[in-house]
Amino acid sequence: MHELHRQAAEQHEMAARAHRTAAGHNEKGDNATGNWHSGRALEYADRAYELSKQAHNKSGQIESL
Repeated sequence: MHELHRQAAEQHEMAARAHRTAAGHNEKGDNATGNWHSGRALEYADRAYELSKQAHNKSGQIESL
């Protein structure tokens, strides 16, 4: 369970990093690259969400034992 939380946190950080990179490219007018990084940010965020759900479900199973 702790490993899932760690992985989720890592994915959240990667999403934030990709989002900051996207914003930087968009500010410079490089929208194509910014859009690509935005897509990566969304993928990382989606993966973090899935890992968080798994961790939550597993923690609920532990409590009910």
